[in-house]
Amino acid sequence: MSIIWTIIIGLIVGIVAKFLMPGRDPGGFVITAIIGIVGSVIATYLGQALGFYRPGESAGFIAAVLGSIILLFLYRMVTGRKA
Repeated sequence: MSIIWTIIIGLIVGIVAKFLMPGRDPGGFVITAIIGIVGSVIATYLGQALGFYRPGESAGFIAAVLGSIILLFLYRMVTGRKA
């Protein structure tokens, strides 16, 4: 059940990140969920490395959104604009 919950939260975080970061993105439901999930993982590990979270503690919703925005920015840089 935790895998399904992670995917649902990742999807919500990905949607919020896409909403907060203007512009068009190539990618649908799956890419949005992956960006949200990986963004929250990035936020968790970065927060643990900086001492904001203890080992085993996960990032909060806002930190997960920030991690997703960073990942979305990198995703846009890699995919580029296709006119």
